[in-house]
Amino acid sequence: MTAMLSEKKLGGLCRVEIRPENNFDVSKIFDCGQCFRFDRVENSEHEIEYSGVAFGRVVSFAQDGDTVYIYNSTAEDFENIWRKYLGLDMDYAEVDRRLLSLCDSAPFREAVSYGNGIRILSQDTHEAIISFIISQNNNIPRIKQIIERLSQWCGTPIQYPEEMERHLSGRSSLYSFPTAEALNSLGIDGLFEAKTGFRAKYIYDATEKLLSGEVDTERLRSMDSTAKGLEYLCRIKGVGPKVASCILLFSCERYDAFPVDVWIKRAMARYFPDKDFSPEFFGEYAGIAQQYLFYYERYLGGEK
Repeated sequence: MTAMLSEKKLGGLCRVEIRPENNFDVSKIFDCGQCFRFDRVENSEHEIEYSGVAFGRVVSFAQDGDTVYIYNSTAEDFENIWRKYLGLDMDYAEVDRRLLSLCDSAPFREAVSYGNGIRILSQDTHEAIISFIISQNNNIPRIKQIIERLSQWCGTPIQYPEEMERHLSGRSSLYSFPTAEALNSLGIDGLFEAKTGFRAKYIYDATEKLLSGEVDTERLRSMDSTAKGLEYLCRIKGVGPKVASCILLFSCERYDAFPVDVWIKRAMARYFPDKDFSPEFFGEYAGIAQQYLFYYERYLGGEK
């Protein structure tokens, strides 16, 4: 259990200071492909800092050594939002031990070590559904651009204290993520004009199903198996196992969900060529194993 060390007022800005148990690395968490609304704060006063928007709030996460600072957060915000969002109650040291007990190959051990400090975020499920539909056959910079454009068009500007300016990346206009109603109001043509490409009709279908209740995020989060969640999400036009797995892993705490993209296919071929590989190989924390492998392959795969 991560303890909150203090809450501090910096003029009109509140900052929470915590010291997470096990390893925790802000740079890896926000640069491992699981979220699209955070960017690095250059020239930060901290060793590392990322700012962005989550749950309708402008926030930054900074780190010096083992201490993490959450800017524009009160103690109440920390307990109600950021503790869960950052996965702070998960014992990642135990997760790593379990994963390595299932697979002790040298490449996987290296991947776990290299990715040490990654935490799976628990994001807003509506935002995850739309974001990962946008992610199909796309790259991270362009995904961010599309989400930023839709947020400017359909979201609302978020207010924040003047003192927060020094903790911002400057790469985002800081609008809330658009609601299903707002996105739906654009229609397929409007979504296409937002440069979503072939995904426009998929985003529109998702908003139609969210608004009608055919897809309900609370029901999704309460399902008793990942398999049922995958089947449920795949009723949205254009959503297949990979996108559905991303939604479940990164917003529903389904840690056995295992998204398979080009990076994971490459890692499987490179590090497990003699195995008839399946996600069940890594058990209940297969999704965390996937993140370690994704991060390792993305940054070090070409060196192996």
